[in-house]
Amino acid sequence: MGQTYFVTGAQGCIGAWTVKALVERGDVPVVFDLSDDARRLRLVIDDEQLTAVRFVTGDVTDLDALRRALDDCGARRIIHLAGLQVPFCAADPPKGARVNVVGTMNVFEAALAAGIERVVYASSAAVYGPDEGRGALGEDEAAHPTTHYGVYKRANEENARVYHADTGISSAGLRPLTVYGVARDQGMTSDLTRAAKACVLDRPFTIRFGGATDALYAADAAAAFIACADRAPEGAHVFNLHGDCVEVTRFVELITANLEGEERCRVTIDGPPLPVASHMDDGAIQRLVGDLVDTPLEAGVRETMERFRNLRERGLLDARDLEA
Repeated sequence: MGQTYFVTGAQGCIGAWTVKALVERGDVPVVFDLSDDARRLRLVIDDEQLTAVRFVTGDVTDLDALRRALDDCGARRIIHLAGLQVPFCAADPPKGARVNVVGTMNVFEAALAAGIERVVYASSAAVYGPDEGRGALGEDEAAHPTTHYGVYKRANEENARVYHADTGISSAGLRPLTVYGVARDQGMTSDLTRAAKACVLDRPFTIRFGGATDALYAADAAAAFIACADRAPEGAHVFNLHGDCVEVTRFVELITANLEGEERCRVTIDGPPLPVASHMDDGAIQRLVGDLVDTPLEAGVRETMERFRNLRERGLLDARDLEA
């Protein structure tokens, strides 16, 4: 029989792919999200699969709501993805702290009250700050975040460590950088995905950063969160999620190589490198969790464009994120 997983923030990109993977293997995702807009979920799963998902509208800043939802659903594991991304944290730092830090602490508090086995939560490579020639960074490398978002994520990692020391609750925080794939439409690093979508729609697009980044396919990110929820060892762990370290120019070349019919690549790159280390060592998660999905970059870009093309042909490709 399938297991029940409590997934916060599942109306986002990684959340949508996490729900897809859980449904496809026969598990029951309980989606706890402030938004009731399932448009990203509908990009990756069909209506029949959607009937297997249980929805609870709620805010992670509301501890009582979290406790009630966990008590009602009977889940034993939490995948916590709810949070505000870099631009939103920069625009309103107090709100960013409430959602990203207090919200995460509320998840741990609710998990303790419900006797949850393990909390897996989204941290970020943004904890590192710029490359500065340090090579491939491991989890123990000194963190020098340059954004409120990165500081909040680092605070969550330290709070998780204290929760384990004080209460014994186990956790795993995962640090992706640039996640790409269908349903990725917010935040600076979504530009790679939105560039691919723009080409499928034959529209011009400007990627707002250059240099190199670590590009991770959304399906692989979701699979890693689920793998950690299932079998991460006891303790308070932090894991880098490494995909492919790639120059933005190379990503655009892969988009170009996958054009079909009347599609054209009118993508420009205009911006400095991201202030986040692009080379990460993922040895810890490979060693302690292992058996992770690893989609080659070429295959991930090709599948992303095929999915966009399919959505376009069905009249389901939302282009509102290209109009900003």
